[in-house]
Amino acid sequence: MKPSFFSVLLLAGAAALFLSVSNPVSAQENAAGAAPPNVVYLISDDQAWTDYGFMGHPNIQTPHLDKLAAESLTFTRGYVPASLCRPSLMTMVSGLHPWQHKITGNEPPIPLTEKGRKDKSLPQYQEEVQAMIDYVDRVPTLPRLLAEKGYVSHQSGKWWEGNHARGGFTAGMTHGDPKRGGRHGDEGLKIGREGMDPVLDFIDTAAADKKPFFIWYAPFLPHTPHTPPDRLFAKYKNQTDSEEIAKYWAMCEWFDETCGALLDHLDEKGLRDNTVVLYVCDNGWIQQPDSKGYAPRSKRSQYDGGVRTPIMVRWPGHVEPQTVETPVSSIDMVPTVLSACGMADRITPEMQGVNLMDLEAVKSRDMIFGDIYLHNAVDIHEPAKNLTYRWGLDTEKGWKLILPHKDNVTQNAKEPGSGEVELYNVFEDPFETKNLAEEKPEKVKALTARIDAWWPAKP
Repeated sequence: MKPSFFSVLLLAGAAALFLSVSNPVSAQENAAGAAPPNVVYLISDDQAWTDYGFMGHPNIQTPHLDKLAAESLTFTRGYVPASLCRPSLMTMVSGLHPWQHKITGNEPPIPLTEKGRKDKSLPQYQEEVQAMIDYVDRVPTLPRLLAEKGYVSHQSGKWWEGNHARGGFTAGMTHGDPKRGGRHGDEGLKIGREGMDPVLDFIDTAAADKKPFFIWYAPFLPHTPHTPPDRLFAKYKNQTDSEEIAKYWAMCEWFDETCGALLDHLDEKGLRDNTVVLYVCDNGWIQQPDSKGYAPRSKRSQYDGGVRTPIMVRWPGHVEPQTVETPVSSIDMVPTVLSACGMADRITPEMQGVNLMDLEAVKSRDMIFGDIYLHNAVDIHEPAKNLTYRWGLDTEKGWKLILPHKDNVTQNAKEPGSGEVELYNVFEDPFETKNLAEEKPEKVKALTARIDAWWPAKP
């Protein structure tokens, strides 16, 4: 019988208690003079927060990530600010909200021809594509910051910001040349789907050179096209009446296998103990049973189906494995890494995240926030002009308020959501089925003031 979500959490908690007793080293007790830790980002692409074994899914098997969760400081209520890959990924590399780093949509507006047709081949479009990429030069990215301490770094998988070197990576797979099809990762999207050698070889070289390293592993998995290995599709196709759902489930396990290959390689090289592994997903995905697409309340939406993700931090001997239900955010990833690497002084005032290894800081923060945008920006320089929703979550009581940005919601019918103010208690109603905004006007007023204080976002 498949264990329930809550029984999995209970078991994980028991394991955490045992490990904390047998290995009582806290996150803050890094030995003086120890070599700086390696850092690995594992980033899933289009996967719902429910779609893991350790999160209680009744069908999807993710044994490698289940093991990682048991070995990690695991936040089951992690969030990304935006439910679209490019702004979400830029947050993970910069520690900034999309309205701060200015990457809001995946792409610029598509210009019109004289006949009123959208045309990406027009020079104006490519000029704005490059202007969006230029933003990566204006923010302190994690690879550039770590390079100050001698780190080498490798990019593979999803990466929108031109050549990997634009982000400060010393090596990588993405060339970013539009004349050769450079977009959202290009050659980097082969990782995982066509083997793991580029990442594993980089680890081997860095270890041989005795260089601390940072790995950005963001494979195009379980993202469409859903083309899992036949052996995995065969495993799931008899568990559902929907071929599309079976393929998606198989893709989730395929992604898990690739994460296992990377983590096993760290073990084989003796690198486990001095490597910080962080796991996150860029945005959610709820598979439509009768099409290749996603359901409205998932990717690109303001709902938890789009913005919620487990977030894990593993660092043996420094982070006590345990399950934490306090909501956290991907804006916390960069401050966490900089703290682990002895570079807390490089956390800028603009970075609003906290060090996830400092549970007092995590539990003392009473709100996290997010901002949802159009897929194609209206104006690449003014984030509010591309905004569809802002949201804020009370981390103590679970109240989540969603505020529509009326112009973009009403003028863009394809954007998910009603355009109304929505209030949910996601602790009690995790799938946001009952809008309580009309019943609790004072709660709406109070949370609106908090969101406005975070970012007024005037049209």
